[in-house]
Amino acid sequence: MADSDNHNENWDKQVLEKLLLSSVREQRKARQWGIFFKSLTFVYLFMLLFFGLGWLGDSEMSISGKHTALVELRGIISSDSIGSADNVNMGLQSAFKDKKTQGVILRINSPGGSPVQAGYINDEIRRLRAEYPQIPLYAVVEDICASGGYYVAAAADKIYVDKASIVGSIGVLMNGFGFTGAMEKLGVERRLITAGKNKGFLDPFSPPNTEQEEYAKEMLGDVHEQFIQVVRQGRGERLKDAPEIFSGIVWTGQKSIDLGLADAMGSAEYVAREIIKAEHIVDYTAREGFAERFAKRFGAVMADTLISTGSGWGLR
Repeated sequence: MADSDNHNENWDKQVLEKLLLSSVREQRKARQWGIFFKSLTFVYLFMLLFFGLGWLGDSEMSISGKHTALVELRGIISSDSIGSADNVNMGLQSAFKDKKTQGVILRINSPGGSPVQAGYINDEIRRLRAEYPQIPLYAVVEDICASGGYYVAAAADKIYVDKASIVGSIGVLMNGFGFTGAMEKLGVERRLITAGKNKGFLDPFSPPNTEQEEYAKEMLGDVHEQFIQVVRQGRGERLKDAPEIFSGIVWTGQKSIDLGLADAMGSAEYVAREIIKAEHIVDYTAREGFAERFAKRFGAVMADTLISTGSGWGLR
């Protein structure tokens, strides 16, 4: 009887040990699977973050065979925008240096901007065309190519537009506001102290100064003449003898062709396929670096969060 009790006791212990070991194994497996699924979820979220912020897809393409190079000029042309001379010229340089490039398309959708930045791009196009005479450069206008945008386009071998494109605005402006009337009504007195009689040039809180206004017009006239010469140099005999061309007005695509400001209708795909004869298009537009993009987008997200929670500052 005692042997039977011992046997049962040993059997109970063995069963209990097996159950405990089985439970430990199951817990280990559960932890391993948990780690696996957590890691998989982390990788998935990480990939979503990369795609969402646009960090993937900008890497250089594997270029095989002859192709048409594309560089974008979008938005305001200024030193701190994507339409800066640094960005556009970087893309143009890469496009021309590639030995498989058969032609370059500068696709423009810009209302203009800084005459200095536009001049830098115009000069660089001329330099690259002289260094690589076998590679043509064509400007393709989308919605708008006005003012500084056209200043850039004038350096192209040919300019292609859409019938609804807006082209021109060959002029220069300087604008501002005058607050003297409002100051009088509010009883506000302007106290401006300068060393040099023109240091407060066209100060918006002081009465108009005829001498300074005339000087400003003369200065704008000089810049306008530079613009005109750039257009005449770029367009040559194609430009019609029409005084209104340089009046600062804009035209539709078809009218710009009639005046010699543009050459023909055509999209980037059309120019690549029919003119350059290299249908495959490779984008050489300079993109923001990883660190710059992260800083800008992370900053924007944080700003939105602060505004939405009622803290921080922003437009109200």
